[in-house]
Amino acid sequence: MTADKSTVIRLMKTARGQMDGILKMMEENRYCIDISNQIMACQAILSKANREVLNAHLANCVLNSSGEDSKEKLAEIAKILEQLL
Repeated sequence: MTADKSTVIRLMKTARGQMDGILKMMEENRYCIDISNQIMACQAILSKANREVLNAHLANCVLNSSGEDSKEKLAEIAKILEQLL
């Protein structure tokens, strides 16, 4: 992985902490909207971590590839974008 590992790890640990909090909220039968807001906050953190990984992939793996490898890397990115959009 070429992304800033410490940034991605920090984001993932934050998301894990939020997930634990969401589970606790659910166990405590907290208000649905509060739970939903926390789920969306967790999704935002995961999206940010994913952007870090994908930006690093573009800046390193794709940019430094050549020939058939380059076509394969671009196809991988296209597939990911289809899933995101």
